[in-house]
Amino acid sequence: MKLFVFLLLLPVSLFAQKVTNSFTAAEIRRYEQQAQRVTIVRDNWGIPHVYGKTDADAVFGLLYAQCEDDFKRVEMNYIEKLGRMAELKGEPELYNDLQIRLLIDTTEAIADYNKAEVWLKKLMNAYADGINYYLFKHPEVKPAMLTLFKPWYALLWTDGSIGAISTADATISELKNFYSGDKVSYVDEPKDPENQTGSNGFALAPSKTASGNAILYINPHVTFYFRPEVQVVSEEGLNVYGAVTWGQFFVYQGFNPYCGWMHTSSAVDVSDLYAEKISKKGNKFFYEYDGQQKPVTEKKIVVRYLKDGQLQTREFTTYFTHHGPVIAKRDDKWLSLRSYNRSMVSLIQSWKRTKAKGFEDYKKVMDLKANTSNNTVFADNKGNIAYWHGNYVPVRDKSINWSNPVDGSVSTTEWRGLHSVNESVHSYNPANGWLQNCNSTPFTVAGENSPKKSDYPAYMAPDGENFRGVNAARVLGNGSSFTIDKVIAAGYDTYLSAFEVLVPALVKSFEISAQKHDTLYYQLIDPIMLLKKWDYRTGENSVETTMAIEWAQKLGGQIQKIYIDEGEDDQVTRTKKFAMTATPEQLIKPFAQAVKDLTNKYGTWQKPWGEINRFQRLTGDLQGKYDDSQPSIPMGYASALWGMLPSYNSRVYPNTKKRYGISGNSFICAVEFGPKIKAKSLLAGGESGDPKSPHFKDQAEMYTKGQFKEVLFYKEDVLRNAEKSYHPGE
Repeated sequence: MKLFVFLLLLPVSLFAQKVTNSFTAAEIRRYEQQAQRVTIVRDNWGIPHVYGKTDADAVFGLLYAQCEDDFKRVEMNYIEKLGRMAELKGEPELYNDLQIRLLIDTTEAIADYNKAEVWLKKLMNAYADGINYYLFKHPEVKPAMLTLFKPWYALLWTDGSIGAISTADATISELKNFYSGDKVSYVDEPKDPENQTGSNGFALAPSKTASGNAILYINPHVTFYFRPEVQVVSEEGLNVYGAVTWGQFFVYQGFNPYCGWMHTSSAVDVSDLYAEKISKKGNKFFYEYDGQQKPVTEKKIVVRYLKDGQLQTREFTTYFTHHGPVIAKRDDKWLSLRSYNRSMVSLIQSWKRTKAKGFEDYKKVMDLKANTSNNTVFADNKGNIAYWHGNYVPVRDKSINWSNPVDGSVSTTEWRGLHSVNESVHSYNPANGWLQNCNSTPFTVAGENSPKKSDYPAYMAPDGENFRGVNAARVLGNGSSFTIDKVIAAGYDTYLSAFEVLVPALVKSFEISAQKHDTLYYQLIDPIMLLKKWDYRTGENSVETTMAIEWAQKLGGQIQKIYIDEGEDDQVTRTKKFAMTATPEQLIKPFAQAVKDLTNKYGTWQKPWGEINRFQRLTGDLQGKYDDSQPSIPMGYASALWGMLPSYNSRVYPNTKKRYGISGNSFICAVEFGPKIKAKSLLAGGESGDPKSPHFKDQAEMYTKGQFKEVLFYKEDVLRNAEKSYHPGE
């Protein structure tokens, strides 16, 4: 079972520590010497191309450049992974911090750093030094908390994914219910179902491309401004381009001269809950295991939090079995979590993939089996394409449904090592010539040539189909002679495949049940007829899109659930069942309410989608601010929930009538692996987080229209389009 705890970048509160950066003379001398071995070239889009003599030099420059672009996001990611958000945000973050502290142990990270191989320790040292040198050279920058970055911080977040933490299906509310001591029962706030995170990845083999070269399409769907675009080059064989998560030293999704990789969030079961049989003797807890009583380990964790402008402390007595921390209680049984949320091997794998020299090399990196949260879509310059569904997959008893808590009192439920990569769900060079994954089942990844579900245990791929996956298979299967531009066009297909199922059900229900003498008939006949003629494509001028989305949002959560557990119907199946069985009350009533709401809000239900669905970037704050009175750009795209490939998740705010985008397409790139790399890319807004920078929103108009820029991969092209070139600190 698996529940991702998605990282939300939250605004720094008014509480800010007044500190001065203190670095020794030896540290400053080391920083300055390393800076001279690094050159940062900013191109005409502000993208940093970092050139270092060694890999460590390149990492130093990369982190310095990241801090130049958005230090607050770099810092906030590590405040979160240190479990110290409550020191800024107060009590609402208390149990989020406790969860992090239970799952990510800083003492283990420090121990890993101390035993790391020399090459890796050099990278971690350079990571910290690059950030610290930035702080030394920019005393005007006031960190919210972290005034000195430690090398071992890099071992707190070793994956790069926005959903890198897995807690099975245990929630923060369950953690709070268990550890708070409060007599009330807490429930998690409902999430906005339209705010889907995920990704699309496509790979096209030479048989499907015009040039005879493989093409990779990289399309993560995450919170806007979650990753910048970079190139990192060294004289030790590093030359990688792509998206890096703020504060990390490896390119997470991208390519090098030989190959490229795209990660999509995976539902592969990488963590499990164990129901423990607990007893108490005196003041000590014990748990049963294979007929014996074993002591529950107790650990004191102190979490600090801000209250009334002052830091307070809360001490928790936390509990562990050999399976892991106790994080919930159900049916009077404690639930402990076995997981792999942080590891040095994962960090090594994240780095080594960036230097892979093709398919065989990449498979060797996959053999490290430490990527817990990602599927991988791959292509290389030899024409290979490949797909791996997950990577870290524990071997389990196939007769057990692992989507539920399992019996922790017997050894038969223990993991039995890890599956080999060849045992996991994968596809290499399928005959159809294309691969796709959109956070959907791997059993449609290559059309008719996909892996067979019956060949694998259920815990390997509980993922179901979704409407993006349906759409991706259609556009790739129907296409041929793909070029970079044709791949981008496929990735920007505007078909909302969910409404191909939902709208006919609405129309049919209306035509059967509505009576011409009813007032409701006259209120709805025009919008119903408009939807009946709709081609299910979205666009700035589409009134149908506005009506359909406003209506579908009211239909209930079951058709909006993307990630499922073993044995559950997937989104496509649930939606089709709903469409077949829904009553007029379930279909027409919410549609009538949607028409009424639009009329009340805008004076008419005939509102083009682009008039209310907008892109706006006003500030560099971690939490965006939106204002109807300020300039914004119409956006024709919609949420991936409805089958939209170029995802754009928007919402109305308390002070707005219009909807503003908050997540979806972020860094998008199409790359062709010929004798020379050819690529085009696009960022949401721009590279910089500084509103005063010309690169704060210089890609905004392009972003709303899907207009890509040329990637400058070769140094001669970078220099021809250079805006400035400098050593860190200059």
